[in-house]
Amino acid sequence: MSHGVARAALTAYRIAGAIAYPLLGPYVGWRAAHGKEEAGRRRERYGFAGAARPAGPLVWVHAASVGESSAVAPLVRQIAAQNIQIVMTTGTVTSAALVRERLAGTVIHQYVPLDLKPSVARFLDHWHPDVAIVAESEIWPMTMLELGRRRIPQILVNARLSDRSFRRWKAAPALAEALLENLSHVVAQSDIDGERYHLLGARTVSVAGNLKADTSPPPHDPLTLRLFTDAIGARPVWAAVSTHAGEEDIAAAVHSALKPLHPRLLTVIVPRHAERADALEKTFVAKGLKVVRRSAGVLPGPDTDILLGDSMGEMGLYLRLSEIAFVGRSLSAEGGQNPLEAAMLGTAILSGRFVQNFRDSYQRLLKNGGARLVQDEAMLRDLVGQLLSQPDLRHRMISAADRTVGEMQGGLARTMQALDPFLNPLRLSMGLDGHGDRTGGPR
Repeated sequence: MSHGVARAALTAYRIAGAIAYPLLGPYVGWRAAHGKEEAGRRRERYGFAGAARPAGPLVWVHAASVGESSAVAPLVRQIAAQNIQIVMTTGTVTSAALVRERLAGTVIHQYVPLDLKPSVARFLDHWHPDVAIVAESEIWPMTMLELGRRRIPQILVNARLSDRSFRRWKAAPALAEALLENLSHVVAQSDIDGERYHLLGARTVSVAGNLKADTSPPPHDPLTLRLFTDAIGARPVWAAVSTHAGEEDIAAAVHSALKPLHPRLLTVIVPRHAERADALEKTFVAKGLKVVRRSAGVLPGPDTDILLGDSMGEMGLYLRLSEIAFVGRSLSAEGGQNPLEAAMLGTAILSGRFVQNFRDSYQRLLKNGGARLVQDEAMLRDLVGQLLSQPDLRHRMISAADRTVGEMQGGLARTMQALDPFLNPLRLSMGLDGHGDRTGGPR
């Protein structure tokens, strides 16, 4: 693809967006009706502000979903500690709840505007960000082009590129370069990610490591944890978390196979998408398993087979109930899920082979002995059984996982160092004019 064709493609994208813009109301309304949008805040998706812009320098931080929001939370706190105002956008209801819970009083939260010129322009006209910081792999063409046109520095932090995304962008190198040339700096998670962004046309790339290693473990309610641990007692427990379709059936089969050897076995299953819980419960019951759902507010009894974790924001609870965790989207689905939360919370980690989205984390965990990969249901059954029967092996894996997280820390400090050339002018502006008032008209 030539540069001319790439520019034409971006122009066509902009025109298509302009045509579609008047037709998006029903789509956003449908999402609100199904709980995927906050009905009272739908206008934010069109760039209409839900709050006034504060005086002084302002940074726009965008984190698409829960994982990205959690990863950048410590970064956001460090920027806010410099008296720099922050408007933080997310794209999901669950990530908005996380921001309210962990960053209340630190940021102004808004839903990210749709990647259409009217929405993006309206958002930027109101907020006038001095710097835009985007987490991980969010590449929205119209947003990037509009920020570039306004000469607002854009930095991609904790950046990663999956194998699939890299192949897709590599097939259109001119288009990739036309977008990535708008980035002032890419702060990558790993050497592989950094090299990929460089090959695709990013001008300035550095490697800082994974911000997730510098986050706090997922929170939990101590009283709730005590109620569950008292109810479970000394029963053997293992967990399958962040599971995708097919993996819950595998976990249930593993439970049934191991129960004769561990008669009091409890299996905790936490699907990635809680809305699948009704169907999963029916499937488990049809297999003769006794199920307790977290959303029902009932504690597991002595004869409970499956604790179905169908609540939001309680991964910290579920992982604290077991010392063995299978991390999903890795056997019947591809890409993997973040294993570092499980590593932080004292579990021996098992996963399928398809973990390319978290390659660096898994490579480190495997090297240290904190994680093991399984090829199929039989191998998962054997390893879970081995870990249940051999506490010494289980605790060696737990210690290795914890050590791995410690070795991976430091990404936050390195990322802040990479951001300093963009934040320092904002600090200087506050010193020069007393308050750094930047609420003037459009640029």
